[in-house]
Amino acid sequence: MVQNGEGRTDREIRRGPNHMTDQQQGLTHVRADGSAHMVDVSDKAVTSREATATATLRTRPDVVEQVFAADLPKGDALPVARVAGIMAAKKTPELVPLCHPLPISKVTVDFERLADGVRITATVRTRGVTGVEMEALTAASVAALTLYDMIKAVDKLAEIDGVRVLAKSGGKSGDWTRTDGGAA
Repeated sequence: MVQNGEGRTDREIRRGPNHMTDQQQGLTHVRADGSAHMVDVSDKAVTSREATATATLRTRPDVVEQVFAADLPKGDALPVARVAGIMAAKKTPELVPLCHPLPISKVTVDFERLADGVRITATVRTRGVTGVEMEALTAASVAALTLYDMIKAVDKLAEIDGVRVLAKSGGKSGDWTRTDGGAA
């Protein structure tokens, strides 16, 4: 890591003065020398696990109408985005280097009409030794990217925001639900 003139690393400066170090946080994907590695999960118990994530595509109201009316120049965007999200969940370990391959048992990708966009919600389920938060985030993100691809011809200013985990269940750490409402 590069240190600045004050003896602090660039990472410490970006994180701010009250942020914990990697060692304080107990980051499991970082070895003592700072190098990354894939965590050994072979001794963890197999449990049912589920995670839900969201992303929001922001666009104009007339484009939202076109999306839900299946009236875009590229065609019916929602079924294409749904399949893209499902495929992405299954491909997560190929895209995110330190993710473990998991036996995905269910993926749902749903869309909610907003006045200024489309909220995507993805839920992923497995019986495994590690959680599926990354798979849910990947599904929501790729579904949003697919919608963006399908509307960019009619709205070059569209944006994706609010990518986040809403809830998770299973495993040693138990259940967790975002308490700030989670809506972007």
